Amino acid sequence: MSSKQKNLSEHKTQKFPGASGYRIAIAVSEYHEKITFALRDGCIDALKKYGVNEKNIFVSVIPGAFELPLAAKWLYEKKKADAVICLGCVIKGETDHDKYINQAVAQGVMNLCLKTGAPFIFGLLTPNTLQQAKDRAGGKHGNKGVECAVAALQMLQLKDSLKKK
Repeated sequence: MSSKQKNLSEHKTQKFPGASGYRIAIAVSEYHEKITFALRDGCIDALKKYGVNEKNIFVSVIPGAFELPLAAKWLYEKKKADAVICLGCVIKGETDHDKYINQAVAQGVMNLCLKTGAPFIFGLLTPNTLQQAKDRAGGKHGNKGVECAVAALQMLQLKDSLKKK
């Protein structure tokens, strides 16, 4: 279903046993901070709602989206994070810069997942306009930060369940 037709943050309420012990790092770009900080706030609220202990949530503000993969790597290593959530926003401009940045960040985040075996969550908004970004940062399409928090917890629960088998 297209985003024009629904709030993308709607999801069934879930329980995440053991979430209080998860260590979650969040790397958030300060570029477009009204957007990215709204993503951060939604993410933190969702993590706490689902039981992650506030002392186990580590937030670092970084310059821009391109820096997300390296910051995520450092947070994973230094904070001994179980999952890292990468939040940013690249709005299409007059040049193709957005394509290069978005592709580099996506590839960097995926490489971290595969290299470490830990969830690194891609929370980079890639809208065409500022309004589209606002719609996805607490507006009519929900908050991508909330979606990222839920995705991180779902992946950690999957990892835990596979360890038990």
